[in-house]
Amino acid sequence: MILWLNGTFGAGKTTTSKELVSLIPEARIFDAEYVGYMLRDAVTDMPRTGAGGFQSWQPWRALVVETAAQLLNYVGGRLIVVQTVLEEQYWTEIRDGFQKADIPLHHVVLHTDPDTLTQRIEADTEHSRDWRLNHLVAYREADPWLHREAEVIDTTHRTPQEAAQLIAAGISSSWNLPTEDLPKQT
Repeated sequence: MILWLNGTFGAGKTTTSKELVSLIPEARIFDAEYVGYMLRDAVTDMPRTGAGGFQSWQPWRALVVETAAQLLNYVGGRLIVVQTVLEEQYWTEIRDGFQKADIPLHHVVLHTDPDTLTQRIEADTEHSRDWRLNHLVAYREADPWLHREAEVIDTTHRTPQEAAQLIAAGISSSWNLPTEDLPKQT
């Protein structure tokens, strides 16, 4: 089983994923970004990437699916994939790949109102502030299909722990999770 955390850069995906690991038995974080790093470093003549970065390389999308499938076959359990995907075509390829591999997929988008998101990005000293701010337009453009394709969790007034509890509560029955520490779904 795979829980894919999507959303713009700065919405809280990484922090929320760490909280989810404590709520979901046998969960592991799989950062699909490392597949892109591998391709970039292993194949020196890969085409230059555009705005989509290494996600624009078809092998990245196929290898993310294959790597996740291999990890699940090897270690079992559940994977929490942390990766922003803002191109609908790329998401469709990934989703269809998991479906073809018969791997259940739950897609969640962490959403934050623009003002709060900008404040979070500007306050974050660990990541590239300008790069993240420059991707807010692409996120707004992707918003319609993301709302169609995913469960959207508004993190504007939620801590990562609260967002994780809400996500875990939403998947608890289909993933057979213990529910005693989770909030009730409303």
